[in-house]
Amino acid sequence: MSNRVAVTGMGVVSPVGIGVQTMWRNLVAGESGITPITHFDADDFPCRIAGQADDFDGDSALGGRVARRTDRYVQMAILAAREALADSGIELDEELRERFGCFVGSGIGGIGTLSTQIGILNERGSRRVSPFLIPMIIANMAAGQVAIDLGLNGPNMAHVSACASGAHAVGEAAAAIQRGDAVAMLAGGAEAPITPIGVAGFTQGRAMSTGFNDRPEEASRPFDAGRDGFVSAEGAGVIVLEDEQHARDRGARIYAYLVGYGASADAFHITLPPEDGGGAALAMQRALAKANLNGDGISYINAHGTSTPSGDRAETVAIHSVFGEQAGSLPVSSTKSMHGHMIGAAGAVEAIISILAVVENVVPPTINYDDPDPDCDLDYIPNEARDITVNFALSNSFGFGGQNATLIFGRS
Repeated sequence: MSNRVAVTGMGVVSPVGIGVQTMWRNLVAGESGITPITHFDADDFPCRIAGQADDFDGDSALGGRVARRTDRYVQMAILAAREALADSGIELDEELRERFGCFVGSGIGGIGTLSTQIGILNERGSRRVSPFLIPMIIANMAAGQVAIDLGLNGPNMAHVSACASGAHAVGEAAAAIQRGDAVAMLAGGAEAPITPIGVAGFTQGRAMSTGFNDRPEEASRPFDAGRDGFVSAEGAGVIVLEDEQHARDRGARIYAYLVGYGASADAFHITLPPEDGGGAALAMQRALAKANLNGDGISYINAHGTSTPSGDRAETVAIHSVFGEQAGSLPVSSTKSMHGHMIGAAGAVEAIISILAVVENVVPPTINYDDPDPDCDLDYIPNEARDITVNFALSNSFGFGGQNATLIFGRS
């Protein structure tokens, strides 16, 4: 086995498109996927907007039987995994199945199913609760169901680290390949939080935008002075990671390499980052060290950039801390401005976006960047995509609890 890990397949479900190419085309065009909530009646909610994968239907995508026994977050994970596997061109046989694993994280798990079934319990009694309740809500079930769907017998687990879940899953999957535990891994994250209890909980925690209900496409505005919180979103992102030699032996198309992964903890607060961005900086520094790169080797940063006042400021400080004088000229964007914050899926979907930046030599914009915040003073690629040479792209994901993950993808 080689010690290098290649990306050979990608799949996605997102508010800006189902399928990698559809999503990428819309992101480069600066299209917003934030709309009024249609998953439930949100008329009385302080936040009435979200990033919804409106074109996704579990029944038609997976069949009624599977859809009835899985939560929406699992359904999206299965579809993204199928796309990624097909995109990779891998032909599974019995020997490969035993060496092919799956790490798919989720920050919350099946909150939609849990909410519905609690309603049934309260209204109709315990005997009417679904016997599939527990396997539908637990956060490991996306990884489990993807393995069942595709017949993968390799290492299988779910990483649950809030908004860093998908990125942690990708980084740890690469480490599993480097250890020799597998020759290939499906890795990513999935989330379906657009439910009454999910939206109410985040809103009451003062994390979500409430000031743009009449202009949903303008609500997610990372690094802009007018930002007032993140916009919750749903989706799934899954990539195929493969031992480089295994990929080359079968003649695979290699999109990029995962060259660096760093993880850290803020050890500070359950929801707020430290003002100095210390934990975020440590994750970036560790990823750079693993990649054997200095700061000037990075061409583009896909920021965590959720559109919260404290989070965007702390990430900006962290980037300054890590990249020094180069920070001001380094292209940085938050694609959450278009697809919203997909919680446990965010790091995986944004990993795919970072890979595509390397492949296409295009960096997507931060839309709604109209009034610069003086505390956020980087080059945020305002409002229009930019053609640049991207040799290495860095992607940040920071979760509630102070759990941080950074991934670096490169063309070599």
